[in-house]
Amino acid sequence: MEIKLVDKVGNYAENKDVARDVRRNYIMPALARDEDIVLDFSGVAGATQSFIHALISDPIRQYRETAFSNLCYKNANNSVKKIISVVYHYMQESLE
Repeated sequence: MEIKLVDKVGNYAENKDVARDVRRNYIMPALARDEDIVLDFSGVAGATQSFIHALISDPIRQYRETAFSNLCYKNANNSVKKIISVVYHYMQESLE
């Protein structure tokens, strides 16, 4: 499954309610079916750490290794990649 985030967030991903909706309606059901999820950041110039945390922390907490292996990120710019990395590191440490 591929999710084009620009269609949901516009050019800046900051609304945690949108992140929650994407997480609940798309990411969690797909992980429950062990599907791959591609989060396409084309057209998204930036994101807040709170948005990324709201988007992926619960899936990682609930599905752990499945989430780490099935969540993919496409067309994220360097600032967004850095935020994703921070959230991943935080979640890895919290699961130990």
